[in-house]
Amino acid sequence: MPALKRVAVVVVAAIILAALCSMAFAEAPVKEVVAKASTVPWWVWPLSLFLLTFVLGVVAVLGGVGGGVLFVPIVGGFFPFHLDFVRGAGLLVALAGALAAGPGLLKKGMANLRLALPVGLIASACAIVGAMIGLALPTNVVQTALGITILGIVGIIIKAKKSEYPEVKVADPLSTALRINGIYHEVSTGEDINWKVHRTPLGLGLFIIIGVMAGMFGLGAGWANVPVLNILMGAPLKVAVSSSKFLLSITDTSAAWIYVNNGAVLPMMVVPSIIGIMLGSMVGVKILAKTKPAAVRYIVIIMLFFAGSRALLKGLGIWN
Repeated sequence: MPALKRVAVVVVAAIILAALCSMAFAEAPVKEVVAKASTVPWWVWPLSLFLLTFVLGVVAVLGGVGGGVLFVPIVGGFFPFHLDFVRGAGLLVALAGALAAGPGLLKKGMANLRLALPVGLIASACAIVGAMIGLALPTNVVQTALGITILGIVGIIIKAKKSEYPEVKVADPLSTALRINGIYHEVSTGEDINWKVHRTPLGLGLFIIIGVMAGMFGLGAGWANVPVLNILMGAPLKVAVSSSKFLLSITDTSAAWIYVNNGAVLPMMVVPSIIGIMLGSMVGVKILAKTKPAAVRYIVIIMLFFAGSRALLKGLGIWN
C-alpha cells in the first residue's frame, strides 16, 4: 500500500503541474514547438519520453547526476522538439527526480541538510541569471555550447578520482561555524562513518558557476555537485551523491520558474517525463543503499559522450 500511495502522489502532482504549465503556456506566444516536421503519431513521443525518463531516473540516482544532464542532450538531439522546450522540461525533470529521491535519502541519513543548504542558496540565485541568459541566446549557439559543456562533463567524470571516504584531517573554520559534519550508516559495510569537510569557501565560489550553467542549459547540476562536494570539500561519496540529489530541488526550482514564465514549457513533454523520472528515482534510491554509485559510471559516460557529440554537431549544422 505505501508504494501505491507514493505512485498516486506522483500522478496527482504531475497532473497539477501540467495544469499550471498549461496556463502559463497558453498565455505565451508559441515560437516553435517542433523543430522539424515529423510523420510519427503524436502519442509515440509522450510514451517514448516516459520510458526514457524512467531509465534515466534510475541511472541518475546511481550515477549521482541530475536527470536533466542526461535528459536535455538526449531529447534535444533525438526528439523533434525545440531546444527551449527541452531545456524547460529538463529543469522540471531534474526537479521532479530530486523531489522524489530527496525524502528517501534524508530518511536514510545519507543526504545532509547542513551541507546542501549553503551551496543551494548560492546556486539557486545564480541559476536564475543563467536561465535568463539561455533564453536570450540563439538556439544554435546554445546547442553548440551545450554540446561542448556535455563533452567537458564527460572529461571531468573520466578524470575525477572519486573517493568513497576522503580523508579530511581538519575542518576549515567556515564549515565548523556552519556545523557541516555528520555521521551516516554505511549499509554495505555495517559501519557508522563520521565525516567533516574542508575548503568550504572555494566550494561555495564554484557553486556560483555551477548555478549559472544549470539555469542556462537546463541541465540540473549533479554532474558538478558531486565532484565539488566529494573531491574538493571531502564529503564521503554517498553523502555527496545524496546531498547533490537533494540540492537539485533547491537550484532547479529557481531556474524552472523563468522558463515557465516565458512559456517555454510544453505539458505533453513535461507530464510523461516527470512521471517517468520520479518512478525511476524511487527505484534508484532503493538500489543506491545497497550498491556502489561507481557501478553505473561507465554507462553515464557513454550516454553523455554520445548525446554531447550529437548536440555539438547539431548546433554546428553538421548533423541535423
